[in-house]
Amino acid sequence: MNKNQKPPFKQNAIALSFTLGVHAIAIVGLLFLGLSKPPEQPKKLTTILVKPEDLPPPLAKEIEQETTTTNEAKEVLAPIVDETLPQNLPTTPPPPTAQQLAAQQQNAEQAQQAKLAEQKRKAEEAAKAKQAAEQQRKEEIQKQQAEAKAKSEAEQKRKAEQTAKAQADAKAKQQKANDDAKRKAEADAKLKREAQKAENAKLQAQQEAKRKAEADAKAKQQKAADDAKRKAEAAAKAKQQKANDDAKRKAEADAKAKQQKAEEAKRKAEADAKAKQQKANDEAKRKADADAKAKQQKAADDAKRKAEADAKAKQKAADDAKRKAADDAKRKAEAEAEAKAASAQKAQEEAAQKKAEAKKVASSARRDFEQKIRRSWDVPTSSSGKTVGVRFTLSDSGSVNSIVITRSSGDDALDASIKAAIQAAAPYPMPSDPDARREARSVSSTFRAQ
Repeated sequence: MNKNQKPPFKQNAIALSFTLGVHAIAIVGLLFLGLSKPPEQPKKLTTILVKPEDLPPPLAKEIEQETTTTNEAKEVLAPIVDETLPQNLPTTPPPPTAQQLAAQQQNAEQAQQAKLAEQKRKAEEAAKAKQAAEQQRKEEIQKQQAEAKAKSEAEQKRKAEQTAKAQADAKAKQQKANDDAKRKAEADAKLKREAQKAENAKLQAQQEAKRKAEADAKAKQQKAADDAKRKAEAAAKAKQQKANDDAKRKAEADAKAKQQKAEEAKRKAEADAKAKQQKANDEAKRKADADAKAKQQKAADDAKRKAEADAKAKQKAADDAKRKAADDAKRKAEAEAEAKAASAQKAQEEAAQKKAEAKKVASSARRDFEQKIRRSWDVPTSSSGKTVGVRFTLSDSGSVNSIVITRSSGDDALDASIKAAIQAAAPYPMPSDPDARREARSVSSTFRAQ
């Protein structure tokens, strides 16, 4: 077989490649048409044959390889074709017309618009889904907060019930202790009367020690009050000085900023004046070329005098504005500093007065508490002359929170009786003012049995 002759199946592969390429182009066009909006006037789809070099190389190579593999078994039986004879070669397809290219471009644009619309729709759906998820998350958080609040309220209620029960149990135990103490006091009364004389001497010594301790405590308290007063005055003075310094720094900074602004305006005015002067000089020079030398000199002198007058006027205006801005800033800073100082002084005086009034009201309330306790105190018969120190705390409603014996009388019955009197006198009338009520909640006192 002649080596220059091409087997028929290879020629068929080329023709098949042309056909497949045309169909691929047609399928792509149909896909674009399917994704885009249907045109008002349907257009006829024309199949176009293209040259082999216009086809994508990978596709042609793949088809050629497949065709070669398929027809490999038939290569032996292929007839010999004389190359000198005319052969049926494929006709070159005509190039696409401008109308066809425009239609293809329109289809591509419509497909792109459809793709963008689909992307926009998906983005809107994603945004709506995100918004719904965010709303669901907020509702879940609100639900969790409500559940936590309900749980907290239930826990508070349970604790309040436990506290009430504990107080009731403590009161019952206290009553039993009081009864036991009373019985014990009655049993020990006879023995204690015999030791009364010795106890009176001991009591006198204790009273003397108490008076001395009270005098020392009063002196220490006065010293602490004086120290606190000096410290408060020093702090107020330092605070006032700081406010004055801050106001002064602010005024200086404002004045400096305004001064810089005025200087900038001055520099700009000088630059403008210089530019105008230069422009006037240039105009005078151009005019001097056409006019006489005398007129040129006169125009230059007039322009110079006018520029100097303008510059002096602008300089004066800038200086006046600078002085006025500095004076305004100084007056404003001084007024603000005085207002702040007066406000701080007034607030400090009001706070001190309020604190003093609260302490005064609390002290009066404590005295009322002590009188009420004395009226409720069932003093044991053998405890006359003895003293007991006690500290107790109250709630905002006047009920007793705790009782602590700070200095025992040495008599358990007397110590127990003062605790019972404090409990019996409750609730105590608390001051209406919150600060005074907070001061009056803690009471430390010393009671003497009569």
